Amino acid sequence: MKVGIVGLGFRLGYLARIFSAALDEFRVVAHVDPEPAGLDYVTGHGIAAGRPYVTLEAMLEGERLDLLMIGSPNHLHLKHIRAGLAHGVRVFTEKPVVTTESETLELAGLISRHGSDNLMVGLVLRYAPLYVDLRKAQADGLLGDVVSIEASEHIAPYHGAFFMRDWRRYQRYSGSFMLEKCCHDLDLYNGVMGCRPAHVASFGGRKSFIPENAPEGAGANDIEVYHRKPSGWMGTDRVFDSDADIIDFQTAIVEYQNGSSLAFHTNLNVPDEFRRFCVMGAKGMAEGDFVRNFFRVHDARTAQKLIDTTYAGTELSVHYGADEQMARDILRHLTEGAPLPVSVVDALEAGLLAITMDEARRTQSVIDMTPIWHRFDLALSGQGV
Repeated sequence: MKVGIVGLGFRLGYLARIFSAALDEFRVVAHVDPEPAGLDYVTGHGIAAGRPYVTLEAMLEGERLDLLMIGSPNHLHLKHIRAGLAHGVRVFTEKPVVTTESETLELAGLISRHGSDNLMVGLVLRYAPLYVDLRKAQADGLLGDVVSIEASEHIAPYHGAFFMRDWRRYQRYSGSFMLEKCCHDLDLYNGVMGCRPAHVASFGGRKSFIPENAPEGAGANDIEVYHRKPSGWMGTDRVFDSDADIIDFQTAIVEYQNGSSLAFHTNLNVPDEFRRFCVMGAKGMAEGDFVRNFFRVHDARTAQKLIDTTYAGTELSVHYGADEQMARDILRHLTEGAPLPVSVVDALEAGLLAITMDEARRTQSVIDMTPIWHRFDLALSGQGV
């Protein structure tokens, strides 16, 4: 399998290793990146990065690829997806797929012409054993009708500082923190609800990574914890006084089309981090944590604990054992046509929810998503807007 990479950053360098371990025939033959931050990682693990090209167009013209993997900054994804599909190449893109509603509608139009099976997305948490077990408990009737979900993604200070120092600190490149980081989580809970979000409200801002909260002393920006995770393109050493325009905390509430609700909270400065959910249904309750590696289900009528599972993870995986499974499933999809647990349409729906959360936060309003879904469905049908 001949693979080309555009955007050979840390994430795609890591995935090249994971995919190579899953399939001996997986071979990176070319890459495009003016500053390939992940190149040393790839070559350091004995994986060839292939021939370097200056432009994606030159790589697509110069190579016969079976797969194009996109790890470029988010604002470039649509351009790179469009080029890959135009050359008849199947595409894997990192999340979030695109950064705005207008880009979402344009990509929906491309999907109507090229088909969703030709575009795969790295929403890796769909492959996590914890989420698989949650959906099985739901399918087995242990929860009944889902009434409400409380969920969070909280990251440690070293990770929050990374966002303040990396290119992701600019919304014009990342879309937003909610979109860049939490689209994973929103996709999961959209899946549990089984229907689309209807109304959205949100509040948040930046209160931790600001000059007033910098550690005392001239070396406030030099403390090790805030540089533990290296930044790549457009990186800076500034942490508390960086020029970031993203938030460092946000809370959102969502009403779904079936009347059920989600409360979601994210924070970038949580020293004992957790990534938790509690799904409350008419018949039972399921709670779990992707960081603390547990899953429990209780019966609502007897309070009996029906499921109590812990997870070990793997040495390679940075997503709780899900990365290897994602690689295996995507490769089976490419070679055998096997179905995937998440589609690009799912990813775009989660992205639209994140984008709407940010709009609700900026405007301090409750947003009705009905017109957004109308435009999205028209674009998916090839009718445009």
